[in-house]
Amino acid sequence: MATADNPLLLLRQAITQKKTIFPTASDDESAEEVPLSQATHLTFLLPSRVSVPLDSQTRFSSHETFVNLRSIYFAWLNRENAIPEYNASVAQLNEELGDKGQVRNLLFVERLDLITWLEGASDHTEYIKFLASDKDASTSVAALASKGATAPAASTGLGRSGKGSIDPRLAITLSGERKMGNRNSVLRGIKPTDFSHVRKLAAPLMSKKSQSASASSIPSNPTLATHKKPRRPDPIILLSPSASSLLRMTNIKSFLENGQYVPPNSLSASSSTGASMLHINRLIKDIDPNRPMRFILVEGPEQFKPEYWNRVVAVFTTGQSWQFKNYKWSNPTELFRHVLGVYVGWRADKPPEAVRNWGHRVMSVGIDPWKEPVQGSIDSTRWRDREIVEHIWKTIEGNMRNKGWRRDQAPTSI
Repeated sequence: MATADNPLLLLRQAITQKKTIFPTASDDESAEEVPLSQATHLTFLLPSRVSVPLDSQTRFSSHETFVNLRSIYFAWLNRENAIPEYNASVAQLNEELGDKGQVRNLLFVERLDLITWLEGASDHTEYIKFLASDKDASTSVAALASKGATAPAASTGLGRSGKGSIDPRLAITLSGERKMGNRNSVLRGIKPTDFSHVRKLAAPLMSKKSQSASASSIPSNPTLATHKKPRRPDPIILLSPSASSLLRMTNIKSFLENGQYVPPNSLSASSSTGASMLHINRLIKDIDPNRPMRFILVEGPEQFKPEYWNRVVAVFTTGQSWQFKNYKWSNPTELFRHVLGVYVGWRADKPPEAVRNWGHRVMSVGIDPWKEPVQGSIDSTRWRDREIVEHIWKTIEGNMRNKGWRRDQAPTSI
């Protein structure tokens, strides 16, 4: 059985001429197509049959190492796949091959350059190098012709068009053509260039620039600086640290921002586990219709400065008074004269007696009990959550207006 001296050129010729290519378990004339993990040869019908061992070394170089035909053919088969899919396919095939061989994982740039060259869209690639046994491309083309394959014309980019030989006068003209580099050769050159020394040269210039920028940022007129309006502070919402609370740091963002309740210890709420502070953006139209307000959510006031209490707009509670031990107003009745209270419980349960005794300044809402949804389905009862959330936000918004929140300022006392 005939074999090709240069499998890379043979593969390119078969692809550009749309010839049949398939892996086989031997080089026998009657060998049929088998999965690549079981194949030992790659067979071409050009139209005569040519079989090349998949372990044959090609002229394609990756990290100064020549890549075998199996890796080249596998990259061509996965030319439409994204990087993660290609990497996963390489790992799977290597696992199936075991000690029978390995497929090299080509970089995205290498794979793109290779596929472009194999399709005939480009005649030049920096990753293809001559082997020690190859003096020039014409040697390999002649080898293909001697094995019974239809060799591409050397002056036409190794079979790019597959239409036969080129006109001799045109060949003479093209011989003087200036070869243009591709994006890789233009940007990188023959080998990667180390530009780390530029950082040392630029360091003094950058430090001078930063110093001049700092100096220019100092206002020349102190009168103008004193009249600059301060940025509006962010409102604060305090949560209950109780383990029995239906709303914790793990699920409060999903509830207030997305209008959907999930249990605080569920897998979908685990992304915020361990967070000591969260931010939620909400458009409060009656206060600032042009930009959303950012709310800060914390479980306790341990890091509070005295002025932070003027920014508290709501306190979520379970009805347990120990929650307010470190608050500015530790007495619940006094606390809810200054701050809106929010109690969230199950719809079928009555609020605790303590919550009812604290008066109308603590709003009580009930949500539907949680039911673990069947796999692959969505709990249809959770549509009421958004209605409850909008009711909570509407009450918070009204309380903020009454306390003096405006588009460009916050209340100085509550």
